[in-house]
Amino acid sequence: MHEMSITQSVVDICEKSAEGRRVLSVVLEIGELSGVVPDAVEFCFEACTSGTLLEGAKLVIERVPGVGRCPSCGKESPVRSYFDPCPGCGAYGVRVVAGEELRVKEVEVE
Repeated sequence: MHEMSITQSVVDICEKSAEGRRVLSVVLEIGELSGVVPDAVEFCFEACTSGTLLEGAKLVIERVPGVGRCPSCGKESPVRSYFDPCPGCGAYGVRVVAGEELRVKEVEVE
């Protein structure tokens, strides 16, 4: 499960940002096209934070929907996979402009 190592990396980033202060909450953005399973990150969070500055912290996951821009007609539209055609003109090769994120958006400390 790669979500365990991803969650551990999130904890490491937050600890560095906290500069020795206790972390109360973490807001994490996860894109629908990122390949990361939000429920698995939530499951791993408690184990990864045990004995750290994040122990007991609240994890808030904001899911970012996939959005693509068509190279033919220029329309932006929702996408659920990298291979979806443009719903406007049917062209393939839609370029993803949102939904690949995996970002620590906010860290609340004491």
